[in-house]
Amino acid sequence: MGQIPNKKSVMIIAGEASGDIHGSRLVMAMHKKNSGLFFYGIGGRALRDAGMKILVDAEELSVVGITEVFSKLRGILKGISIAKRSLKRMHPDLLILIDFPDFNLHVAATAKKLKIPVLYYISPQVWAWRPGRVNKIGKLVDHMAVILPFEQQFYRKQNIPVTFVGHPLLDNKHATDNICKDVTTGESVIGLLPGSRDGEIARHLPVMLKGAGLISKRVGKVKFIVSIAPSVERKHIEDIVKKHKTTIDFDIVADSVDKVFRQCKLVVAASGTVTLEAAISGTPMLIIYKVSPISYWLGKIMIRVNNIGLVNLIAGREIVPELVQSKASPENIADTAINMLNDASGLERLKNELLGVRDSLGGPGASERVAEIALGML
Repeated sequence: MGQIPNKKSVMIIAGEASGDIHGSRLVMAMHKKNSGLFFYGIGGRALRDAGMKILVDAEELSVVGITEVFSKLRGILKGISIAKRSLKRMHPDLLILIDFPDFNLHVAATAKKLKIPVLYYISPQVWAWRPGRVNKIGKLVDHMAVILPFEQQFYRKQNIPVTFVGHPLLDNKHATDNICKDVTTGESVIGLLPGSRDGEIARHLPVMLKGAGLISKRVGKVKFIVSIAPSVERKHIEDIVKKHKTTIDFDIVADSVDKVFRQCKLVVAASGTVTLEAAISGTPMLIIYKVSPISYWLGKIMIRVNNIGLVNLIAGREIVPELVQSKASPENIADTAINMLNDASGLERLKNELLGVRDSLGGPGASERVAEIALGML
């Protein structure tokens, strides 16, 4: 693959489902401002649909947890090799990295040697764990485009060029509407959001379903909705549900997660971007998360923050319950959910606190703001 004549080229690396979506919006925003750009790199369906030439599908690389990396190590190393080789052959005018730090910082080192400018969109969580990476970022990255309000100050203290662009989730056309239903009245509907990767779903959905069964027995008439992330095959969800032979009243919904929020009084969500989507819609939630025992042990040693949920990190305190690892049991999920449902004023208060988190994320237009930075770097 040689240099594209008469076109500036931009290489993008987005190794995860959320990065793929945010990257696709960035490509569209850049295309609107300059239609003569050629995009290629690593991503998934959304970036492909936005017109980017895919060298490696992100699905081959995406993992969660420290020990889980080993299951895809060969694919990850191959992906790094392809990305570095492409930088040398194509020599793009700009490299845009989206999250996915362990992979992306390897590639950034090659770009630096080749004097290719690097824009990093969506910061690694260096403020939470492995803070030594900030020194590497300072040496390898020309500009950080950050999406959480406290990150701008963090990088400024390190003398790294940075812009707070707002959160790209606010670019969703429903994001600025209060789409959550009245949480104090009406039918009790609980959403189950097990994650965006097969491994996450395998760990989270069984305990969620067991917890739902306990809730159903104790509360009576409760409806459950299992939400399927765009990156997940419906059959994977259905197979897990069949194994558990659940008799609870539930639907499996593959449409936009906004539709799930619109119906639910409460969601049980795997920690990740979807918890911020719930906050933006004002939907009360409880957060769970499970990884392998070794990953959890190593994480406990390295993580420097008290909470894992993005909502709680942005709020600066725990406004949403978190059930992590052994605490993420069916019994604890049921107890916490029932206590929340039984406290109507507490649900309403939480809803308003979540909308306060939304207000701190800046307004819509993150993709356009990053596009301006990127075009300036070209």
